[in-house]
Amino acid sequence: MKITILFLTSLLFMSTAGADDARNTVNELKVKFIKMGEPRLEGVEKSGDIIAPVVYFGKHKINNTYTVVDEIKETSGAYSTVFVKDGDEFIRVSTNVLTPRGVRGVGTKLAHNKAYDAVIKGKVYCGDIDILGNSFYTCYDPFTDKNGEVIGIYLIGFKK
Repeated sequence: MKITILFLTSLLFMSTAGADDARNTVNELKVKFIKMGEPRLEGVEKSGDIIAPVVYFGKHKINNTYTVVDEIKETSGAYSTVFVKDGDEFIRVSTNVLTPRGVRGVGTKLAHNKAYDAVIKGKVYCGDIDILGNSFYTCYDPFTDKNGEVIGIYLIGFKK
């Protein structure tokens, strides 16, 4: 009986996650990456169907690796993504968000929406956003290189 109640409580929490959950979880995601080292861009490689800049945190290459985003999904139920900046676009290079075909959404671009408008200016955006055809409550938090230039975004989203 206790296990059933705990399971149902967990499901309720995950389905009602909101602003505080997204902000706290994006901070958890940031900490995991920051512990790896300073972010930087170095080289390019294929992510999905797109050639994208490669983002490193310290010695750890993030493109096409999923350990951290999958850990976040496992511990919080949140969807998470790391985007890399490529010109005026942001490309998913590590994610646990699936496309309608059921594959990781690497190589897809951040839509030009309210979140884009904020992060391109170096600001955090938290609010409702459609991601690859699904509605989420999200927090997008840009990260910078050692020169203070925005080079990517951390994203956390809870499916609505």
